[in-house]
Amino acid sequence: MFDKALSCLATCLVCGLIGISGEALAVEDPPPGFIVGNLWLLVASTMVFMMHLGFAALEAGLTQSKNTVNILFKNVSVLAIGLLTYAIVGFNLMYPGHEYAGQAFGFSGFWIGSDALGETSGYNPHYTYWADFIFQGMFAATTATIVSGTVAERMKLSSFLVFSSVFVAFCYPIVGMWQWGGGFLANLPTPFHDFAGSTIVHGVGGWGALAGGLLLGARRGKYREDGSVMAIYPSSMPLATIGAFLLWFGWFGFNGGSVLSANPGMVAKVFVNTGLSAAAGIFGAMIATRIMMSHLDLTMVLNGSLAGLVGITAGADKMLPFSACIIGLISGGVVVVSVVSFDKLRIDDPVGAISVHLVSGIWGTLAVGIFGELAGADQLISQVIGVSAVGAFAFSFSGITFTALKFLFGIRVSAAIEEAGLDHHEHGLSAYRGLYLAVKREVEEETAKEAATTGRFSIESATVNP
Repeated sequence: MFDKALSCLATCLVCGLIGISGEALAVEDPPPGFIVGNLWLLVASTMVFMMHLGFAALEAGLTQSKNTVNILFKNVSVLAIGLLTYAIVGFNLMYPGHEYAGQAFGFSGFWIGSDALGETSGYNPHYTYWADFIFQGMFAATTATIVSGTVAERMKLSSFLVFSSVFVAFCYPIVGMWQWGGGFLANLPTPFHDFAGSTIVHGVGGWGALAGGLLLGARRGKYREDGSVMAIYPSSMPLATIGAFLLWFGWFGFNGGSVLSANPGMVAKVFVNTGLSAAAGIFGAMIATRIMMSHLDLTMVLNGSLAGLVGITAGADKMLPFSACIIGLISGGVVVVSVVSFDKLRIDDPVGAISVHLVSGIWGTLAVGIFGELAGADQLISQVIGVSAVGAFAFSFSGITFTALKFLFGIRVSAAIEEAGLDHHEHGLSAYRGLYLAVKREVEEETAKEAATTGRFSIESATVNP
């Protein structure tokens, strides 16, 4: 006791001598809820980061081995593009400030930055400015990753990278502002509700994928003249399965982090709804494949789990577990019907991205008006308005961008390059050494044969503009 009293007396004497108050010496500790909430948002950010590994593995596994390096390269590049463009322009397009409330567009300037307040609970009771940015930035890159799966195995790498840069820098954040940035969808008489992005993230990516798939056309040999579908077999189902599990894991951060706090009850509820919907999606896909295909297709079941995850994303905070199961079950069945339907329409989607992200995203967004706490006619109308507005803008933006690239640079590789594989042409190597040597030998033989019969020929110079 004497030691404590002596310490206090010494402190008071020092304060008096240097002319400052005891309050100036005190350092305010951040509130515990702020510390935990900020930490949880950073953990969730790393989980969403892992989803990009999941997308890379799933896409590489479901496409041909001669294009594996190209698939992996695109997924790495998209993450870099997403973070950088979101820092330069996207974050301030998406969150322009209160003065743009209820509007369709706003911008608060280039590049990210915050004053000292941004690192305290004065910015938000649950997280800092920097945690906010990195979590949202991980979301941004996801939209272009969705497009990558649909245009795989036939799109020029350079054109894809340009599209991704424009798409992530402008299309996604403008749409995101409409809801999460306080724009017009958030200010409808009955506000549009999209908790973690069934439409704002997955729908936007899905509309971009649809536009790309339509303008590119199908892979060579995918559809026969008699209307039948030619199966193009995946390179690695184990790799695709690993990718699906990684995505499921990351989705707990994707949805759980969207609570934007460490509220124990809400985070746990969102986790439960996310897991149950994915599980029910698997069974929905099992039932649909058994009915439509008479066998259990693993690719459909994997997509069924992802469809369940996309479907619950819009309303994970507003659903009871039973409703989450119903949404997931329907999502799993719908994705199988959708994949088959797009094949009948001759829209080639190597990984089923349009069906998983767009179709299931639409269903999940509308489900908010049918199930859960917000269910009702007014809410359903607002959900329809949101889906329609986002769809019209994202599809138009993507279509215009793809068309511009098509006429400026071309968007599709030549038939010869597609046949040999994009790995050899775009990257000069293969994921599998034996395959690379075989393709190289075949290309050299074809080049020599063409040169002998028709003159000089180079596969690198052979391009086609569909």
